[in-house]
Amino acid sequence: MSSTIMRVSGTVRQSLGDLSAKMDKTRQAILDEAVEEYRRRRFLEEVNEGYAALRNDPEAWKEELEERELWEATLPDGLEEY
Repeated sequence: MSSTIMRVSGTVRQSLGDLSAKMDKTRQAILDEAVEEYRRRRFLEEVNEGYAALRNDPEAWKEELEERELWEATLPDGLEEY
């Protein structure tokens, strides 16, 4: 694994140290998890923003709903229910 030295504020360094001690994880592991969680949260926020923009365009939203209807027909795919 490659590494890069980067500067963080004293507050962040202290927080990482505190979390490391409490969670019995390395600072690097905590930082990796925090960045991944933030990345996922931003992704979902961007998806939500995209859907909000889509809903604000009546014609585009109508097309979206029509496409969903078409896909709904494929779910059972001719299979019998249990």
